[in-house]
Amino acid sequence: MKKLLNIAFLLIFSIGFSQTPTDTIRFQKLEDTKELFSSSDSLFLKKNDTLTLKIHKEATLIDSLWLNELIKSPLYDTIQYVLKDDEIIETELEELPTDLLKERLKVLNSKTPFNIEYNIHLEQVIKTYLKRRKSTFSTLMERARYYFPMFEESLDKYDIPLEIKYLAIVESALKPTAKSRVGATGLWQFMYQTGKQFNLNVSSYVDERSDPYRATEAACKYLASLYQIFGDWDLALAAYNSGPGNVSKAIRRSGGSTNYWNIRHNLPRETAGYVPAFYATLYIFEYANEHNIKAKENAITYFETDTVQIKRQLTFEQIYETTKVDIEVLQFLNPQYKLDIIPYIKGKNYTLTLPVKDIGKFLSNEKEIYAFAEAEDAKREKPLPQYVEMNDRILYRVRSGDYLGKIANKYGVSVNNIKRWNNLRSTRLRIGQRLTIYPKKLTGSTVAKAKPKTTTKSVPTGNFSTYIVKSGDSLWKIAQKYSNVSVQNIKDWNNIWSVKSLKPGIKLKIFNK
Repeated sequence: MKKLLNIAFLLIFSIGFSQTPTDTIRFQKLEDTKELFSSSDSLFLKKNDTLTLKIHKEATLIDSLWLNELIKSPLYDTIQYVLKDDEIIETELEELPTDLLKERLKVLNSKTPFNIEYNIHLEQVIKTYLKRRKSTFSTLMERARYYFPMFEESLDKYDIPLEIKYLAIVESALKPTAKSRVGATGLWQFMYQTGKQFNLNVSSYVDERSDPYRATEAACKYLASLYQIFGDWDLALAAYNSGPGNVSKAIRRSGGSTNYWNIRHNLPRETAGYVPAFYATLYIFEYANEHNIKAKENAITYFETDTVQIKRQLTFEQIYETTKVDIEVLQFLNPQYKLDIIPYIKGKNYTLTLPVKDIGKFLSNEKEIYAFAEAEDAKREKPLPQYVEMNDRILYRVRSGDYLGKIANKYGVSVNNIKRWNNLRSTRLRIGQRLTIYPKKLTGSTVAKAKPKTTTKSVPTGNFSTYIVKSGDSLWKIAQKYSNVSVQNIKDWNNIWSVKSLKPGIKLKIFNK
């Protein structure tokens, strides 16, 4: 109801925006309306027995354009990166005296369409980052090696300043699975409804807000629409954070000014710190060498990856088993798949991003990979009975450095099973979190007790050959070397429960069939 009233209010004030520069609405002076019309949001002038309400044409035009864009879901509470007031320190840095900072900001201002003007608050933010978060920027620069080229392609396509790429740092610290406490998600922190408006769909398997390609495209469309409304990139940034309605209110309360620094004191507190955080980030990245900030060299670069369209459902484990691309790499390159499963749905084009060196391997063996997945799915483990005794399970407490793959390998189970047993929708864990795990050896005995008629597979006797695992081997590759031998055969014969337990030098028994 509140949103409807706000929209109705905006519609009323936007009906006549194309008339004279200063439109007026006259109200009969009533004693009980004195307090109502004393808001700092408007200027009332007494003329005889009437009150004249002054309306700023620029702000009214913004309201009208915004309604025409039909974008009514601003991105609230997206910032983890913006400093709180009590975090900002007043400090002097020998490496960055004030005069040098002023000179550098002038250089940046001359190269960008933003109003990068020196002020004491911006200086304090920059120096606080350099004093307290310098090491963080090395990590951010490492992630930027992958994401920035991707951002720049889309920004250039939509004729948006390339410096906007730094906005994703302020929004998410370049973490595609980042999620705020109110649900804003992804590199560009889209709320659910705003994401839907820009065709970023969410399902049980996929959250396209975490898809680096699609979310960046959506962010560019969103920012381009904001710039069309405000005609100023500083105001567009502020609106991206708090919504155009709040920026429009700040313009009114500042007497019609459309300069960000002049309306900043009338913006929500978070937004007031948002644009300075963006400027501070831009400065530090542009002058990283001068401050001896170096990117780590571990991250894969954007140009070292490519995508392939998927023709059937695949799990990350199946892709790992057939291509030997680490699951952690698959998760980094494909963060939109919430359960480490790429679904296949008719009419949807779900893609898999891989390192370039592995794309050819995937395409050359595509039929075999799908056939392997088909066979694996057919043998999928049935759900455990709900009446499993307490003694048959382990309550595991997550420690520092743990991840699902590591825990799964320890107990000989799959990542997907741990997710299913604990109702996990992603692979993210927190220290101290408790997980219920049914180790493989216990699972077998439990199922046997629950279903006495089940026949237990036994290791065959007779002639067998020994295969020594080499670097780069996978169970799928090894099975291809023998006739009528499946991956499951090798697992059963050698008591292998996890694909990650296959290490170079291990000896495998391969029985003659």
